[in-house]
Amino acid sequence: MIRLALITAGSVVLAGCATASGAPVGAEPAKAPATAAGSSDAPDTMRWLYGSGEAAAASIQTWRQIADYAVAVASAGATPRSVPMGLPGYEGGIGAPSCTSDDGVQKPLAAVFDVDETVLLNTGYEYWQALSGKGFDPAEWGQWERGGAGIAPPVPGAVTGIRRLREAGITVIFNTNRDTGSAAGTVAALEAAGVGPAVHRETLFLRGDDAMGGRKDGRRARIAETHCIIAMAGDNLGDFADVFNADESAIQQRRAMVARGEYARLWGNGWFLVPNPVYGAWQEGTIDQVFPPETRWRPQIGDAPAIMEQ
Repeated sequence: MIRLALITAGSVVLAGCATASGAPVGAEPAKAPATAAGSSDAPDTMRWLYGSGEAAAASIQTWRQIADYAVAVASAGATPRSVPMGLPGYEGGIGAPSCTSDDGVQKPLAAVFDVDETVLLNTGYEYWQALSGKGFDPAEWGQWERGGAGIAPPVPGAVTGIRRLREAGITVIFNTNRDTGSAAGTVAALEAAGVGPAVHRETLFLRGDDAMGGRKDGRRARIAETHCIIAMAGDNLGDFADVFNADESAIQQRRAMVARGEYARLWGNGWFLVPNPVYGAWQEGTIDQVFPPETRWRPQIGDAPAIMEQ
C-alpha cells in the first residue's frame, strides 16, 4: 500500500488516527466532534471500501482465489518455482529467484502480503480522516500504527485465507510500508485481527528495515533468500514490483505495462490485487492523461447543454 498526501474529487486524503483507547498516544483525550459532523456524507471511495457489501464480496473472492492458488501449488508435488517479483539488480526490475538454497535444499514455501487494506482495514484511521477532513499527518498516522490494535479489523476473507495457507504448510510473510519503529503495534494489530502471528524481520518486514525506504524490492529479495515465494498480494502495484511505480505520472504507460504480455498472465496466477479505491499511486492523472485521444467522445451539437457547445 502507498499513502499519498493528495486530495481528489469526492474523497478525503488519509492521515493519522486515534489509538485503541480513542485518544492520541501521550495526549489527553480529544473532545468529541459535534454529532452533526458524523452525519455528513462519507467520501464515496470510503463508503465503498469500508461500508459496502460489494467491497466485502470482492475481498472474499480475492482471498479465496489466493488460497486456492497457493494451496494447489503446494499440493502439486512438483518442484516449486518462485513467482516473478520486483528485485534489485534484475533486468527490467523483475525476476524469479531460485527456490533452492546454496546447499541444494529446497526453501520453504511462502506467500507475501502487504498489510494495510490487504490484510487489515484501517477503519479507525479512515474514520478520523473522514470526520476531521484533515490532510495527511505523519504524526497522526504514526499514532495509529502504534495504537490501532483492536480497532483495525481484518479484510473480509483474510482470516480464512491465511488459515488455509498455514494449514497447507505455507509460511505467511508480511511486507508493509508501516514504519519499523511501529513493529510492536503492527504485530499487535495483526494478532488482534486474527491473522497473526508475525515476528519482525522474520515474518514481518517494514519500511526502514533496509535503506530503500518505501520501495519493497530489497525486502522481497531478503525474503526470497530463505523462502520460495509462490504468491503475493497487495492493493498497490508496488506490492509486486517497484518498477511499476517508477513513474506514477505516466498514467497510460503504467496501465499498459501491467495489462499486457508476461505481467498480464500473472494476475490471478501468483499475483493477486485486493481492491482499494481510497488511496494509492493511482491518485495521479489529468483528464487528458486518463482518457487518451482515441477514447474521447462528445455528443453532437444540439444534444448537449448550451454551455457545452461554447
